[in-house]
Amino acid sequence: MILQVVEIDTFYGQSHVLQGVSLDVERARVVALLGRNGVGKTTTLRSIMGLVRPRRGKILLQGQDIVGKKAFEIARLGISYVPDDRRIFAELTTYENMEMARRTSGQRPGPWNYEKIFELFPILKTYKDRKGNQLSGGEQKMLAIARGLITNPLLLLLDEPSEGLAPLIVRNLAEVILQIRDQGVTILLADQNFKFCRKVATRGYILEKGRIQYSGSMEEIWRDSEIVTKYLAL
Repeated sequence: MILQVVEIDTFYGQSHVLQGVSLDVERARVVALLGRNGVGKTTTLRSIMGLVRPRRGKILLQGQDIVGKKAFEIARLGISYVPDDRRIFAELTTYENMEMARRTSGQRPGPWNYEKIFELFPILKTYKDRKGNQLSGGEQKMLAIARGLITNPLLLLLDEPSEGLAPLIVRNLAEVILQIRDQGVTILLADQNFKFCRKVATRGYILEKGRIQYSGSMEEIWRDSEIVTKYLAL
């Protein structure tokens, strides 16, 4: 097991956002956090990344409790976080955005280098000298994922990767995520697009009001129309 989240409670001020959230992520798998907007998916990822500290519970990365560590320390242990708003440096080029991530990550050893990333995202090679604010939304999403991969992570956290993308780009993104998984990268993604998640993930956890309401294989969730209608239908 590469990641275990054990009964975490996370607050924003006095607001009790996550309430006893637990989940497991096996190595080289894609696991989905499912649910509508505002149910705690992003807060779960931010808690894992150390951007907000749980008041209770454990987060184990390969058995090591990382609660209380700073985000850059967690990144150097092997977790990369791709936020929903991408956080591209607008005035830096595509190459410079990736290079900054590579240099500040502690340069973990691994298979992901520029050649491999440009094979995965050929458009980024074409636009490697283009500034971040000159890229389309889909291209920025690719760059954000590429920036996460260049650190050679053990675990890649993707927040709402399909949000705001055209259907064709979403289909291409699903193929990319499966290719990344096949290279041995473990992925935990949070997304409200259940059909997209079903294409890429093997297991899902459904969040509602800061609690895990249901977990199982994606096919089990898909076959349970009551669960889909109650927690996932928009």
